[in-house]
Order: sequence, then C-alpha cells, then structure tokens
Amino acid sequence: MNPRADPGQGLEPGCLPERDPERDPGPGAAVSDRERLARAALTRILEPGDERGGRWLREVGAVELLRRITTRDGAAERLSGMTPKRLDGYRLRAESVEPERDLAAVAVLGGRFVCPGDREWPSQLDDLADARPTGLWVRGPRDLRLWALRSVAVVGSRACTPYGSHMAASLGAGLAELGWVVVSGAAFGVDGAAHRGALAVDGATMAVLACGVDVAYPRGHAELIGRMAEQGLVIGELPPSEHPTRSRFILRNRVIAALTRGTVVVEAEYRSGSLVTARSAQRLGRFTMGVPGPVTSGLSAGVHELLRGEGILVTDASEVAELVGDIGELAPARRGPIHPRDLLDAVSDRVLDALPARGAVGGRDVARGAGTSIDEALGRLYELHSLGFVERDGDGWRLTARPTCDGDARRGGT
Repeated sequence: MNPRADPGQGLEPGCLPERDPERDPGPGAAVSDRERLARAALTRILEPGDERGGRWLREVGAVELLRRITTRDGAAERLSGMTPKRLDGYRLRAESVEPERDLAAVAVLGGRFVCPGDREWPSQLDDLADARPTGLWVRGPRDLRLWALRSVAVVGSRACTPYGSHMAASLGAGLAELGWVVVSGAAFGVDGAAHRGALAVDGATMAVLACGVDVAYPRGHAELIGRMAEQGLVIGELPPSEHPTRSRFILRNRVIAALTRGTVVVEAEYRSGSLVTARSAQRLGRFTMGVPGPVTSGLSAGVHELLRGEGILVTDASEVAELVGDIGELAPARRGPIHPRDLLDAVSDRVLDALPARGAVGGRDVARGAGTSIDEALGRLYELHSLGFVERDGDGWRLTARPTCDGDARRGGT
C-alpha cells in the first residue's frame, strides 16, 4: 500500500531565513520535550497561518514565545507587532492550555504531534515561511514526510455534479495506481470522491483537516475519515477537539498546496476555496492543473478561468503524473483512429480521389483526374485493387462496394 517514495526529487528548498539551531533544529535533529510541549500549546493560542506568530517563533523560539505570552514581565510587549489587544487575546486562550493533555489525547488515537525539526516533518512546508504550521497533529500509521514527497492534491466543489464526482474518483484511483498519494480536505463532493477513488484501488490517500484530527468533519464523512486514519494519514494544524471555522478552511488550503507537488482542481466556481488552494500552489511554484467542464456550467467557470492563466489542462491521472513526476513518466500518446487510407502514399491517394463515388471510369480518366501518367495510374490502381480499395468493372475501374476502410475510401473521406 505504501506508494513509491522519491526522496531524490524533492520540492524547492524553503524560503525561511537562516535557521538558528537552538530555536529551530534542522531536519532529523531531535526536538526537545520542552520545544514539543511549547509548540503543542501554541497550536491552541495562535491561529493557523498567523504570520506574526510565525515571525516571533523564528525570532525567539517556541519555549520563549510561550513564556512571554503566559507571564507578565513585559517581555511580550517588546515583540515587534504585538499590541495590547492582540496580547490579551493570546493570554485568554493560554489560560486553558494543557499541552500534556492534548498530546495524551492524540496518542490514545494512535496519533502524534510532528514539529519542524522532526525526522517526519515535511520540509516543503518551510516554503510557507512565517505562515508555516507551528506543528502538525497526525493520525495514521504512515510516514508523513515520505508520503508527502510523492503527493498530489485533488480539490474542487463540495456541490459537484456527477461529472465532477466521476472525474475526481477517476483521478484519485488513477494517481494511486501510479504510486502517488492523493491529498484532499475530506469535504463533501470532489474531496470525498478523490479519497474514495484512491481507497477503492487500495491506494494511498491523506486528508488535511481544518479541525482537530479527532473531530469527524463533516459528520457524514466520519467513516471515510476513520478509514484514512487506519490506512493512511489524517493531519491538521489544530489541536484535539477544535472545530473548523470559515477562515480555518481557507487557511488549511495553504497547507494542502505546500505539502504536495501539484494541485488539480475539478469543478470550482469563481468564488471557491479550491481556487485559493490553486493560487497558493502557484505562488509556491507548484504545478497547478485543472479539469475542464462544460462552458455552460457555473461549477466549471473557476476552473476555466484558472486554465486561461497559469493552470495546465489535464484530463486523467497519467497527464497529471507526466507533469509532476520524474523524467520518463509520460502519458500515452493520443490520436484519432487510423484508417487504412491513412497509410496510402500521396499519389495513390490522388488516384483513389479520381474515381467517382458511383460508376466506373477508364485508366485515362483516372490519370487525368490524378494528374499523373496513364501507366502510373494503372500501376496504382492494381495496387489499390490488391488492397481492396478498387475493383475492375469491364474495361474500367470503380470503388469497391464494401471497402476494407469502413466505407471511407468509397466516399472519398478519411
């Protein structure tokens, strides 16, 4: 079930400033218990995508930032951009913070809290700079970093059409069969169809939630989310028991965009969270793709606008894999059906065109119509006879009544 990992072709390096080893350990470095507890606590204090909080984390570290917020020694007020109103809001949240309880709650579910610096941390999330997650709450038996290395996001409308549902499921199944991890947000519509498509072929899929990983949202997808937690991964920035809000859905999309190599949008209106994901992917230098729909469908209007810009049109999983995959992962060549007449050379084709749709003509008339000599016209006619395109009719020639080219030769078409 594990997809083929591809550590050799990672994403672009992150755009964070130079790392301070004491405040932000590098990949593979051990994260101290104090650091982990502080970051777990901060997930209850800072909203996802809080860039001011991310800057303070980078400047003073998680342990010190938590200390400044929770003590009244004046140090928090010295943080650049900290206002009394903002600090009051942080401290109000901090009153009920119990990181040990949150870590224990997620451990009961078989989960964990992954921090920057952990071996399992996906370093491509560092491309978000100060909007990088403080940490990720993770459920599932798979390795987050390895799965993220070869992942594609499939997102789209919650109120999708049967066409959108079919395309999302087809992409999910096709990408999973090609060894890709299918990432989405576990919502109704396109998200759920993409996850189910991957699971249907026993493939790999990961959900990025806008709530705690112990919260089944939407409730109608409780079973689906449970399956992903057992067979794949369910991740989120928010601590256990936290519920989603409108802004958290939007901010969650930046994680989907940064985590994956590319984002495919299947059905989206002009105002759509899926387009937020796609635009985030574009800003991060990821591949952005769209599946076209009927031009009369408002549900595809946003996708078509995306395709008029930087988005790339795709119609199936192989085309997605060709774009985001390694050299040699090519989609099969596509062309229309080949008819026997397509294989004729130019002179034989002109000779065939010189024969009338009905009735027979002599070799001289054929040569005149084809613009060639009588001898060459006759030679070509005998070749065409052997191929089943023409037949003798007394001293003349005519098109066969039942040619081997599905009737196209007799009609003069291709």
